[in-house]
Amino acid sequence: MSGTSSDFPVSSQKFEIFKNLGILTVPASYIHKTRLADFYKRHQGGKRKSFYYYDSDINDQNFANPSRILKPGEKFQVDVVRQVFRGETTSEERMAFLAVHRGIYLGAQGASLVFDDQKMRTDLPKGKWYSSFDEKDRLWQVTNGRRRVPCIHAYSDGDFYFSLGFFESVCGDHVCFFLFRDCSQK
Repeated sequence: MSGTSSDFPVSSQKFEIFKNLGILTVPASYIHKTRLADFYKRHQGGKRKSFYYYDSDINDQNFANPSRILKPGEKFQVDVVRQVFRGETTSEERMAFLAVHRGIYLGAQGASLVFDDQKMRTDLPKGKWYSSFDEKDRLWQVTNGRRRVPCIHAYSDGDFYFSLGFFESVCGDHVCFFLFRDCSQK
């Protein structure tokens, strides 16, 4: 603790859960090995594109080894966490908040499932970015040694981007993050 009377670490006091998106059920058609390729085909492969921008580095090769391999039928409570601290915070501080709240790391696959759920996508507050964390050593590492974190950008004009941020970068209050919790755990 750092001199506060709270039961939570100081980093956890910088964030709050502000939007409950509901229960996410992994679909029966979910196949881990091809999840991101299938997602790309559905949302960017035809004439009508779901994303104004889609980073092609978000693929099954770069994100093949997440902390949690999802299985059809699994259920997760999905919440959005925002920063209430004026200034910048680190990925480590955000992950400390997830740890306090027993968050499950679902990375790129989790973000893609949130976007696939029409109600969750509609309920995402616009004008924000939404990171989906995984353990640092499971994130895709680029040639300069930095790690990439998948993000959905929900712009106020209705456009969506599926892009990658850097784990090592600091974030401001426009960058929120997903809190996934296993519904079978109490």
